[in-house]
Amino acid sequence: MRFALLFLLLPCFTFAQDLQSINKSFAKTVKQELSNKSIPGAAYTIVKGDQVIAIETFGHLDKKKKQKVNKDTVFRLASVSKPFASTLTTMLAQEKKFSLADPITKYVPEFKLKTPGAAEKIQLRHILSHSSGLMPNSYDNLLHENWSMDKVIKRFDRISPICQPAKCYGYQNVAYGMLQDVIEQTQRQSYKDLLTKRIFEPLGMDNASVGIDVYEQSSNTAKPHVLRKRVKTGRKDKNGKDIRRYVWRTVDVTPDFYKVEPAAGVNASIADMAKWLSANLGYNPEVLPAKLLNELTTPRIETKRDLRRTYWRNHISEAYYGYGWRIYQFEGYELIYHSGWVAGFRADIAYSPDLDIGFAMLMNAEANSISKLSTEFWQSVTESMSVAKLAQQQAE
Repeated sequence: MRFALLFLLLPCFTFAQDLQSINKSFAKTVKQELSNKSIPGAAYTIVKGDQVIAIETFGHLDKKKKQKVNKDTVFRLASVSKPFASTLTTMLAQEKKFSLADPITKYVPEFKLKTPGAAEKIQLRHILSHSSGLMPNSYDNLLHENWSMDKVIKRFDRISPICQPAKCYGYQNVAYGMLQDVIEQTQRQSYKDLLTKRIFEPLGMDNASVGIDVYEQSSNTAKPHVLRKRVKTGRKDKNGKDIRRYVWRTVDVTPDFYKVEPAAGVNASIADMAKWLSANLGYNPEVLPAKLLNELTTPRIETKRDLRRTYWRNHISEAYYGYGWRIYQFEGYELIYHSGWVAGFRADIAYSPDLDIGFAMLMNAEANSISKLSTEFWQSVTESMSVAKLAQQQAE
């Protein structure tokens, strides 16, 4: 419903020229922020409907080398993988391959909780919306310790839920990873092959893949960087705060969260993300039909903590989670959003059905600059919209 040409209700002007102007200014802001924090490499894209307004790339794949980031450079998406998993899962459910009301124990019978009968109450829809009732980030620490998924799942019988399913929000990675079992058992194909056949290939996402093996085989992959230290420069910024130089260290790609492919296993380039954004805006209905998009972005559980997020809190009035997407009211406009963070990488993606605009950014460093820049982009867009509305009102 919200995807049925909702943007036609807006004033009859195009954002295309405004977005070009916004991009020109925003690119300078990004370049300055990356320089201030010595961030090795980054890329972003802006789309308007099915048009790519901009793809901008910055820096290098590896701080030690001189190969530049380009539109096809592959980054880890981290939790920006979740919208892909939710899309494939919901797509298959709409095709009657299984039901989102199925209990997860139907496919993962070894998943048990300390409270008798509690695991059987958790349905696939609760996994998709992080409303399973499990404690947030249950057993992520065991992924960091390189435990196998089989071993981690058997550990759940030591904990009890903190609420009934659908009654509270608790972000998960291990639980999200169990969606792979559902898909592979019912489809008799690997998760990565199905994602490639049903989403990557039809959308022309030529650099997108799943898993560490494919990532490491490419010659055009961004290398992860973690912060080593911050060094005083003796200079002050305009607010009188010390300016520090950030020193980043190149590290190896870690396999931990690749073990939960639906949660954090996707790799992609910024050119791929542009195509993914346009599809989610409704411009590839043969791949992502409106019925599917509507189900994915229907609010399922309130996420009040998001209202206090640094950089976002002055702009968001409502926050929910749907199926694999966060759903915000940003300055009065609906914004469908997700972020990602694994060792050495950050990723942000968002689109507004109301404005018919999408934005994504990828970084090969663990810098919170990405949240700051994403917020600044959407603030620029909504401010431009307000100015345009006012101009039209004055002209009438």
